[in-house]
Amino acid sequence: ARSPSPSAPQGFLYTAPIREQGNIYKPNNKMMADELSEKAVHDVHTKEIDLVNRDPKHLNDDVVKIDFEDVIAEPEGTHSFDGIWKASFTTFTVTKYWFYRLLSAIFGIPMALIWGIYFAILSFLHIWAVVPCIRSYLIEIQCISRVYSICIHTFCDPLFEAIGKMFSSIRATVRKEI
Repeated sequence: ARSPSPSAPQGFLYTAPIREQGNIYKPNNKMMADELSEKAVHDVHTKEIDLVNRDPKHLNDDVVKIDFEDVIAEPEGTHSFDGIWKASFTTFTVTKYWFYRLLSAIFGIPMALIWGIYFAILSFLHIWAVVPCIRSYLIEIQCISRVYSICIHTFCDPLFEAIGKMFSSIRATVRKEI
C-alpha cells in the first residue's frame, strides 16, 4: 500500500488531482468557489463515490458474505490432508474473487443500464401515474364521504338517539341471595 501524501486528508490514500482553477468538486480558489455557490448547482450525477465502503447502507450484509467456512466444513474426525485443505481454501477464495470481478466486468455495465432503466420507469410511473391516481381517488372519496356522512347524520343519528333513550330507562340491579 502506498503511504498517504502529505497533502492527502487523514484516511485517504490519494487526493484528486488539483488543477490551477481547482478541483471541480472542491474549488481551491475563491473566485471559482463564489461562482459555484452563486449558481447553487448541485449535480447528483457528478457526486463523488466511496470506493472503499461500497455498501454504505448495508444492503447485502446478510446475503452475500459467503466465505469458505460458510460453504465447506470438515467435522471433527473427518479431516483431509492439511495441504489439500489449504489449497481448497485458496482455490475457493481466489476463484470467487476473480470470477465475481470477471462477471461484474462483463455484465456490470449492462446490468446497471437495465436497472437504471427499470428504476427510471418505476419513478416515472410513481410520479406521473400512481400518486396522481391516489390524489384523485382521495379527492373523489372525500366528496362521497361527505354525502355518506350527511346521510348517516340525517337518518341514523335520530334512530340511535331514540333507541338510546328507550334503553336508558331500563334499570338493572343485582342481588346476592344466601
